[in-house]
Amino acid sequence: MTEIWNIREHPQMAEKAACWFHEKWQIPLEAYRESIRQCLKKESPVPQWYLALDGEEILGGLGVIENDFHCRKDLTPNVCAVYVEEAHRCRGIAGELQRHVCADMKEQGVDTLYLLTDHKSFYERYGWEFLCMVRGDGEPCLSRMYVHR
Repeated sequence: MTEIWNIREHPQMAEKAACWFHEKWQIPLEAYRESIRQCLKKESPVPQWYLALDGEEILGGLGVIENDFHCRKDLTPNVCAVYVEEAHRCRGIAGELQRHVCADMKEQGVDTLYLLTDHKSFYERYGWEFLCMVRGDGEPCLSRMYVHR
């Protein structure tokens, strides 16, 4: 059975989560550690980190940060690092994570979220609307920016 955990409520998962996200996205491990440390302080709704778990196994995860490495600093906060392990895809885990994060952020007073992606049509299934094209930091091509209200 899949459970969605807010890392701020499960500090024992901080290091395992940081390592897992680093492995998936190749962003420096220390960047994830620092963002998760900020999340654990519970001083602000952003950043936040979430995991989909089956027992101790991480099936997927995502985060919410101020800016997901793009030029539109006004479009904030951003859902980032959305990933589901390949063996567990097509089971609704990404949808569960997205529903959970949107509800959790709304409870914390954040009604609008943004998401930068190269996917087409995937996020629309979960209530996201295409907003505009945005250039990611250091990227030659534009990516799709979505909004969830």
